[in-house]
Amino acid sequence: MKQEQATRYLRLPMNFDLAALQADLQSLHRHEWVAHYNSGTSGEDWRCQALRSAEGRIDHILAFSDNKFLNTPLLARCAYFQQVLDSFECDTLSVRLMILHAGASIAEHTDDRTGFEDGVARLHIPIVTHPDVLFWLDDEPIHFSAGGTWYMNGNCRHRVENRSTVDRIHLVIDCIPNTWLTDLFYGAGFIPNPPPKYGDRSITDANVAHVISSLRQNNNATSRELAQRLEEIRNAS
Repeated sequence: MKQEQATRYLRLPMNFDLAALQADLQSLHRHEWVAHYNSGTSGEDWRCQALRSAEGRIDHILAFSDNKFLNTPLLARCAYFQQVLDSFECDTLSVRLMILHAGASIAEHTDDRTGFEDGVARLHIPIVTHPDVLFWLDDEPIHFSAGGTWYMNGNCRHRVENRSTVDRIHLVIDCIPNTWLTDLFYGAGFIPNPPPKYGDRSITDANVAHVISSLRQNNNATSRELAQRLEEIRNAS
């Protein structure tokens, strides 16, 4: 029996008031946008505002941190954004507004360990967009329509093109899956990736021989045991 393809993107059954989302943008100022740390665009065409960040800092736009994620002062100005976040019955990590200026693009890349199966569900709520704004996900073009809630598996190869004359702005929320979110995903038709063959997604058929060799060179009981387990899995397949 042929296995169904795992979900790369998904529209969830959560829609928001587009006029209220756009009104909250007026509470934020142009000088508060921070250039994205990824060099996938030229200049400052791709920028962020942190609504929830490590230690609640408005200048911290990293998606992950060992520090606690807190609401920032920018979110305090935005009553409807707060209402949106309150509608997610799960914990959240980073919450950012992301702007991609008209005519700009984001080069192809991956955001490792940002899939639902990794314990992070990255959701996009488009606030300002246009049909000519396209995500290319594993070479498939997708337009995320305004006001909806879209999941994208960031482990997949993706790039973005804004071929329109408007600045695209998304609210991007990193959620931690729990029972509520899992039920929401599966109810919308989510198909998970199969568990990693070797117990770790970074170990593949292409590199398992090198991993086994490195473990055996460590020459301790734990490494030898793990190398033997990986060898058995490889030989059984």
